[in-house]
Amino acid sequence: FCTPCLQECLKPKKPLCGVCRSALAPGSPALDLEQLIESTETACSGCSRKMLLSKMRSHAASCSKYQSYIMEGVKAVTKEPLHNTRSFPNRFTFPCPYCSEKNFDQEGLVEHCKALHSMDAKQVVCPICASMPWGDPNYRSANFMEHLQRRHRFSYDTFVDYDADEDDMMAQVLMRSLRDK
Repeated sequence: FCTPCLQECLKPKKPLCGVCRSALAPGSPALDLEQLIESTETACSGCSRKMLLSKMRSHAASCSKYQSYIMEGVKAVTKEPLHNTRSFPNRFTFPCPYCSEKNFDQEGLVEHCKALHSMDAKQVVCPICASMPWGDPNYRSANFMEHLQRRHRFSYDTFVDYDADEDDMMAQVLMRSLRDK
């Protein structure tokens, strides 16, 4: 994980797993994993120089061939910006469907609803889902609080490129995985 993503997962308020977004419990360091990282050798994808995994991050930061390798991948999956003027839904801030208080980010909406509306049984439309390309702005959740806690434990923006063509993305991933071997 990159530092900003990892820091987001380790917020002091509630540290979360970077993959499944489940709450993390305090634990002990994975010494066996640290030892494996210190003893496993691999090659840089840019310059093919062999080194220990523990040295790879600092090497990648200064290896111009690795930077070129990464930029090649970014260019392969990045499309030209759309030049039409279609409107894009706001997927960053949401109103509370119960009290219409506005400008919550996803995490803020979940916390607000837990704190103030946990006992409200009114069926409401999820503003987060309604803003998604696959969302139905008329669907009323039978149990909105349960829906929030199950469906919105992580931000879709972390995992979804709303404008990417899935077939193109899959082809690029497969090509890169074959090249990395």
